[in-house]
Amino acid sequence: MGKIRVFIVDDSMVFRNYISQTLASSQEFEIIGTATNGYEALKTIPEMKPDVVTMDIEMPRLNGIELLKQLLPVYPVPVVLVSSLSITVFDALSAGAVDFVKKPDWTNMQNRDAFDENLRQKLKMAAGSKVHLPKDPGKAARTTDERNYDHASQVANATRILKTDKIIAIGASTGGTEAILSVVRNFPADMPGVVITQHMPAGFTAMYSERLNRICKMEVKEAKNGDKVVQGRMLIAPGGYQMRVVRIGNGYEVTVTQEERVNGHAPSVDVLFNSVAQNVRDHAIGVILTGMGADGAAGLLRMRKAGAFTIGQDKESCVVYGMPMEAYKLGAVCKQASLLNIPGIIYQQLGIHA
Repeated sequence: MGKIRVFIVDDSMVFRNYISQTLASSQEFEIIGTATNGYEALKTIPEMKPDVVTMDIEMPRLNGIELLKQLLPVYPVPVVLVSSLSITVFDALSAGAVDFVKKPDWTNMQNRDAFDENLRQKLKMAAGSKVHLPKDPGKAARTTDERNYDHASQVANATRILKTDKIIAIGASTGGTEAILSVVRNFPADMPGVVITQHMPAGFTAMYSERLNRICKMEVKEAKNGDKVVQGRMLIAPGGYQMRVVRIGNGYEVTVTQEERVNGHAPSVDVLFNSVAQNVRDHAIGVILTGMGADGAAGLLRMRKAGAFTIGQDKESCVVYGMPMEAYKLGAVCKQASLLNIPGIIYQQLGIHA
């Protein structure tokens, strides 16, 4: 296999050079071009045909979000955002970017080393990933799964009999921010408690929780130690911490602790799923979504063995069919389904009827 062909888009000459040097130090990458702004990138990328693009968001004239909207329909190349901590990262992911890496703190060499390794790993992953273009809502009725999606939306707004002692546990990684949103955005306000682990660094999980809280009908918050898992609330594991569900009396709450990474991640999906298997058992529904690697697969298997109903995202709708694939291979998945069909399956398991 040849080198991964990388195109760099950033208005900072210092940072373009830094990324070039970082990737050039590895034999796996070839820098085939750079652009200083979105207009230049829009013209050059389709001509150069890179395997993957690194892109800043805040740029003059044409920012990264507008560039993605114009570029991807013409040349659907995987894009990894390299940007500072900002809510606009999630807007860019919604516009079709595959993943993101936070720009390093120049005053901290250890942070730079971590950035270098993280960037290389995410570019290797992105080079083999699928690019899912945002769908035009006006054209949604023409998609294959739309009938099921409409039914799920109708059910969510109908008279319901909810099994409120259930807990829904969701885990995801690469491509997961938008996949999670797709699953939970129409959950009704009185949905059973939801706990989520998405691989994400510290700082981003707070912004992601706030974004979901603005969009979703349920209350969404970044979890804090001792938060109750209750009907109508969705808890997001904070970046840099491990989150577990524990039983307290007749209910549940989460513990949030700063500890070692598991499977290379904090938060880890396996940590969450293992706790749900142990403490919630057959009163749980587990969902594993798009992501690289195998984090969550073993935990989902433990959930299934404990009596939980488990769902895995199918290959066709994943950005990266890694975590769901490993779970499926282990026999951890009761039902494999497309992203659009997962909400309807969850409603069925909860006994929600129109």
